[in-house]
Amino acid sequence: MGYYEFTITLPDESRDALVHRISAAGCLGVIEHDKSIVAYFPDTLGISNIVDELALCSAILEDAGLAHVISFDYVFISERDWNESWKKKFEPIDAGKCFSILPPWENRKEGRINLIIDPGMAFGTGHHETTRTCLMLIETFAQNCAKGRFLDIGAGTGILAIAASRLGFSHILGLDIDPLAIDASQRNIKLNDLENIVIQHGTVTRTLGTFDFIAANLMSEILIHIAPDLAPCLDNAGIALMSGMLSGQEDDVIEAMVKQGLKLSEKYFDGRWVSVAMTR
Repeated sequence: MGYYEFTITLPDESRDALVHRISAAGCLGVIEHDKSIVAYFPDTLGISNIVDELALCSAILEDAGLAHVISFDYVFISERDWNESWKKKFEPIDAGKCFSILPPWENRKEGRINLIIDPGMAFGTGHHETTRTCLMLIETFAQNCAKGRFLDIGAGTGILAIAASRLGFSHILGLDIDPLAIDASQRNIKLNDLENIVIQHGTVTRTLGTFDFIAANLMSEILIHIAPDLAPCLDNAGIALMSGMLSGQEDDVIEAMVKQGLKLSEKYFDGRWVSVAMTR
């Protein structure tokens, strides 16, 4: 089997919606970059079907009132060349004051907290602004919060859960509904030699008890939808960090969380992206 590697350029506000759509259509996974995403499809889908799906995505984005201008290039990658393609696309990156995100084939950085991430076929390599912002904010808040239970909603590659473990949180639960993400996060936990992280298939409704820290790097629509289930999971002295929102979308998310008994603590801007920290 071979693969088609698509480099897709599109507006930031439409990125998450596109990733959700192509994932449902058979995309195996993406690597995030600031101005584009690299998406992988099995050649069994047929190149014409993939191109047609991207055209349909553009129409769906337009109907939803989102910026819909998409451009793309693609190449065919044989199964033999697959690993080398990943290596070329996934470069080391620093995040926050202490984290370095490295693929398994890179040398570790001395004096840094190394997060070893093999992207596999899952979303969340640390190259997107929202992931880097989450890492920076988790690092910042961890200095003054209880480091008991940590909840990562939408674990992806497991990068936030792994970072929480490295910062000293004792019990970490990651949730995702994508089987590829579950597989990727479990492999990355092993790569980092960690034993205090549990990854489960499912949504926040599966959780029991409360958490000292909740991280949710998700689309604003999803954050609003899960607000009634997320809020009860936050400990009275806990912090809920939500990211993945474009500027202007955060007000609806904050309103949904306030209705569930949370209050805004701080708001952070990284270009067009917004992250919010909320407490009880």
